[in-house]
Amino acid sequence: MTVISSGRTAPSPSVAARPARPYVGELRLDAFASHRRAVIPLGPLTLLTGGSGSGKTTALRGYEALARLAAGDPLEDVFPDPASWVPERAGADAQGRRGFRLGCTVEGPAGPVRLDLAVQAEPVLRIVGERLTDDGETLLSTALLDPRRPSVQAAWHTAGAVPVTRAPFPDDRLGTALLPLRVAGTTDGQLRVLAAAEQVVVALRSAFVCDPQPRRMRAAVPVGEGRLTSSCDNLAEVLYRTHSQCAQRHARLVATADSGCAGRVTGLTVERLADGTVRAMTGRGPGRGTPIGRLGDGELRYLAFALVLLTGPHVLVVDPAAEVPSAMQALTVLSDGLDRSLDARQAGELLALAASICADGHMRLLGTVGEATAAAVRGATGTTVVDLAP
Repeated sequence: MTVISSGRTAPSPSVAARPARPYVGELRLDAFASHRRAVIPLGPLTLLTGGSGSGKTTALRGYEALARLAAGDPLEDVFPDPASWVPERAGADAQGRRGFRLGCTVEGPAGPVRLDLAVQAEPVLRIVGERLTDDGETLLSTALLDPRRPSVQAAWHTAGAVPVTRAPFPDDRLGTALLPLRVAGTTDGQLRVLAAAEQVVVALRSAFVCDPQPRRMRAAVPVGEGRLTSSCDNLAEVLYRTHSQCAQRHARLVATADSGCAGRVTGLTVERLADGTVRAMTGRGPGRGTPIGRLGDGELRYLAFALVLLTGPHVLVVDPAAEVPSAMQALTVLSDGLDRSLDARQAGELLALAASICADGHMRLLGTVGEATAAAVRGATGTTVVDLAP
C-alpha cells in the first residue's frame, strides 16, 4: 500500500512547544487487510482518498480498533471476525499462525510516543506483542511466552532499585491501557511510563464515530439525555437540549444550515408533539417552517455533521478519560464516507467549517472522501489529503 500525503507533516516540537492536548499524529498498518507497511500522517483535518479497494475504510477501522482497545474493550469485541483483517494471500507459519499489526504515534506533553501492536488472528485471537516507546526507549513490551496460557509476559521501565518490572498481562486487552492500574508512580521511571501510557490512552479513546443515517433521522424521537448517537438518529432530541444553551453557537449552526440546504433557512427549532416526542423544524421565514424529515439525504447528513462540529463532545455519545479535564483533551471525529450524498457545494461548506473548528485544537476530524471532493480541497489551509494507492 502506497501512501501519498499532500499535507505537511511538521517535525516533533521541542519540549516547551509540545501540545497540551494529546492527539494521534500518525497511524501505521501492516499486513492489515490491503495495507502493507502503510504510514498515514494525520493532521487536524485529514481526508483519506483513493479508488475503490485502496483501503480508505480499512484505515479508518484500524484507528477505531485502537480507540476501542484503549477504552478497555476486549479483543474479541473489537475483531469479531479477525481472519477477515488478515491479507487474503498471507500464509501461515509452521504453527498455523496468521495475524496483523497496528500502531500509532501520539503527540502530547510527554513528546511523541509510539504504540505498536501485533495481533494473532489464527488459530487463536490474541495480542502476541505490544511495544510502547518514547524517544527511542522502550517503556513497555509484551511477549507471548507460553501459547497454552491466555496471557503475555509484560515488562515495563522502572528505573529504580529494579530497572524493569515484569508481570503477566491478559492477552485480550491492550497492555498500555492497563499500566495506570499496575504502575505505582513512585520513581521517575514509573512516572515517565505513566505519562506516556496516559497520553496514548487519552488521545485514542477521545474518538467519536459519526455516520449520519438520514432514514433514521426523519422520525420524531422521545426526549432523553440529549447525547447524539453515531447515527445521529436523535438529532431532534439534541437540538431540543442545546438550541437555547448558547445563542452564538446556535446562530452559527443556523447560518451553516442556510449555506448548505436548498432554500432559505432562518432558524432551527424543535416542536414537541402530543405524544411527548420531539421533531426538528427548519425555519423558512416568518411563520413558516419545514420538518427536517422533509429534507434530502445530503441536507440531513450535512446538518448532522455541522451539529457535531459546532457542539463538540459534551453532547456526543463518547466516553473520554474522566480523570483528565476536558480542556486537555481533543476529540477526534471518525467518518467513513464523509461526503456521501453531499453535493459539491455542501462538501465545500462542510470542510471549510471543519477546518475552522479543527484549527483551535479542541477537535480533529479523520474522514474518507471521494476523489472529486479531495481534489477540490487539496492544498487548502488546515487540510491534509492522504492518497491511498494500491
